[in-house]
Amino acid sequence: MPFMPVKFTLQKRVKLAQGVWMLYWLSVIVGIVIFSLGIFFKIELRKRSEMMDNNESHLVPNLLMLVGVLACGINAFGGKVCHDSLDPNKFSKWKPMLKMFLLLCCGFNVLLLLVALLCFLMQFAVYLTLAEGLKNGIKFYKDTDTPGRCFMKRTLDMTQIEFRCCGNNNFRDWFEVQWISNRYLDMSNDVVKDRVLSNVEGKYLMDSVPFSCCNPGSPRPCIQHHLTNNSAHYDYDHRTEELNIWVRGCREALFSYYSSMMNSIGALVILTISVDMAGLKYLCTALETMTDPENPESESEGWLLEKGVKETLADVLSKVKMMGKTNQVEEGQYVQSVVTQVFTDM
Repeated sequence: MPFMPVKFTLQKRVKLAQGVWMLYWLSVIVGIVIFSLGIFFKIELRKRSEMMDNNESHLVPNLLMLVGVLACGINAFGGKVCHDSLDPNKFSKWKPMLKMFLLLCCGFNVLLLLVALLCFLMQFAVYLTLAEGLKNGIKFYKDTDTPGRCFMKRTLDMTQIEFRCCGNNNFRDWFEVQWISNRYLDMSNDVVKDRVLSNVEGKYLMDSVPFSCCNPGSPRPCIQHHLTNNSAHYDYDHRTEELNIWVRGCREALFSYYSSMMNSIGALVILTISVDMAGLKYLCTALETMTDPENPESESEGWLLEKGVKETLADVLSKVKMMGKTNQVEEGQYVQSVVTQVFTDM
C-alpha cells in the first residue's frame, strides 16, 4: 500500500503544481541569499584576518557559496518541471529525468544538513583562532615599523572602537605587554629606565590601555593611564568606580558577532531543506496514475512512497546487499582469473 496517498482532481493538480512552482522559485531566492551570505561571511573573515593570526578557515563560506549556486540551479529546474507538468507534451520530455532529479534533491538536502551542522560546529574553531590571534595582535601592537605588522595597531584600534571592547579577555591584558614602541620611550628619563630595568624581560609595562579602549559615553574624561593608581586621579577608586573604558574583552565581542552570524546562516540553511520535493513527488505520481490519460479532468492518486516505510527500507537494504554480493563475486572471479593466469605462465 502506498505511503500517504492523496486523491487528486484536475483542480487539485493545478493548485499543487502552482504551489510547488512558487516554492521552487522561493527556494531560488533563498539560494541567492545563501550565496550572498557566503560572500559576506568570507569578506568579514578576510577583513579581520589579522585578528585571527591569518589562520581562519574559509570552509564554511566556500560551502555556502557552493550550496547557494546549487540551490539556484536545482530549484530553477524543479520550477520549470512544475510549470510544464500540466502540459502532457512538455511534461513527457522531463518524465525520464524525474527519478534521478528526486535522488539529486535528496543528496542536496544531505549536503544542506552538513553545511548547517558545520555552521554550528565550526564556532569552536573560530573561538580558538580568535583567542590566539588577539593575543598575538596585542603583542605586536607596537610594531608599526615592522614589515607585515605595520597595520596591526590600526586594525586593533578600529576593532576595539567598532566592537566596544578592550584587550583579549579584558582591559588587564594590556598591562602584561609593552604596547608602546621603544622609539617613543625616552631612555634618558630615570623613571622610564627604572621601569624597564625592573622588568625581567626588559619590557616597559604599565597599568594603561590604548585610547581605543575609552568609552565615549562616559561623563568623565577618559582615564586610560594609571588605571589602578587611585592617587593619580581626583576622586577615583578603581575597585568601586565604574571605569570609563570598555570592560568587555574583544574575544568575547568578536566571537559573539561571528557566532550569531553563523547561527543565523545555519538556521536559514536548515529552513532551505526542501519540502518542495515532496510536492513534486505527489505531482509526478498524480500525473502517472490518471485513470484516463487522454482526459485531463480524470481523477488520480498521488503518494510519497509507492510502498510503506518498512517495505521501502527493506527493498533498499536488499538492493544494497545484492550490490555487495555482486562486488564480492566480481572480485572473486578476478582473483581466480589472475591465479589461473599465473599458473598458466609458469
